[in-house]
Amino acid sequence: MAGIYLHIPFCDKKCIYCGFYSVVSKTLRDKYIPALQREIRERGNFFSSLYPADQTVKTLYIGGGTPSVLNTESLKQAINGLKATFCFPNTAFLTDNPDEFEFTIEVNPDDITSDYASQLRQLGVNRISMGVQSFQDQHLIWMGRRHTRSQAISAFRTLRQAGFKNISLDLIFGFPSLTRTQWEENLDTILDLSPEHISAYQLGVDPNTPIEKQVSQGKLTLPDEETCEGMYKTLQRRLAEAGYFQYEVSNFCKEGFHSRHNSSYWNRTPYLGLGPGAHSFINRKREWNFPDAATYCNPTITELREGENLSPEDVFNEILMLGLRTIGGAALKTLRESSPQSDIFISTIAPAIQDQERKGNLVLTTTGTIKIPPEKFFISDGIIRELFV
Repeated sequence: MAGIYLHIPFCDKKCIYCGFYSVVSKTLRDKYIPALQREIRERGNFFSSLYPADQTVKTLYIGGGTPSVLNTESLKQAINGLKATFCFPNTAFLTDNPDEFEFTIEVNPDDITSDYASQLRQLGVNRISMGVQSFQDQHLIWMGRRHTRSQAISAFRTLRQAGFKNISLDLIFGFPSLTRTQWEENLDTILDLSPEHISAYQLGVDPNTPIEKQVSQGKLTLPDEETCEGMYKTLQRRLAEAGYFQYEVSNFCKEGFHSRHNSSYWNRTPYLGLGPGAHSFINRKREWNFPDAATYCNPTITELREGENLSPEDVFNEILMLGLRTIGGAALKTLRESSPQSDIFISTIAPAIQDQERKGNLVLTTTGTIKIPPEKFFISDGIIRELFV
């Protein structure tokens, strides 16, 4: 069922690796919630073409930026706008069962106090995603993070004391100066905390970030692939030994605690994105709001987004890529039916799949699903590219 993503494009400080749209300026924050409410009202019929009888929204995800830089009164105004416009389950904002309704908010550790955590609970938040990235203070300083190791641990415990039973923590690996020993120490710490969900990402070099500039100028050298793969396999092994299930390339959870909202992206479930830079998907159409908070907050400007209708090739490649990133894989029947032309599947796609099987990069199950074995997830991007049309 449908999901909504609400983007909060504000940060108090930009991390050197972050390619997501956000602004540090505080002058737009007072104008933002009224602008967001305008878009909420404008997009009220977004799901009606697909769900004429039931437009129930089952997941709400507030991301950023840094949503926790806003006070809970501002967040409440946005949530009330959503409640007045969209259909939510009767249990929404009252449940801890993510199958009934999952409401996630991203937070930074240094924003979390006992009062703030309690207020988030009162808003109906039942899942927290907290960006930790590292438990080494020297690495946090290098990344431009605002918190320390002790603040991250304290924030986690504060969230627990406030009653949150579904917490996800993020880590980053594969960056300069991170040793294997330090990576093991980070894993020791996160496993001692025992969150319900862990996301771990290899450091990327996104355009227009300080890291990209340093790399392009030769001032920063990233670790080699062998080093990064070693860290990734250590991650997989340690988390599996601790009882975590890997359900996507970068995501691990205890039983029953996978991210429903993010899984909807991988399943190509329709979702609505609200706020500057947010993306939406429905009926083979993708839309994205312009990443410009000043324009978004200007009530005289009505053109906020653009979009595209996905071609048959786009649809096939998405189904393939998103499916193979998950432990569930991609059904051959679905791939065959979504192939731009049946002869392309027979002449090109099927032989490419067979070639990857021979190499051990794909496994064909008895139910007709192709999967990338978890031990090959680290090179999944390359495997998937070989199958694109």
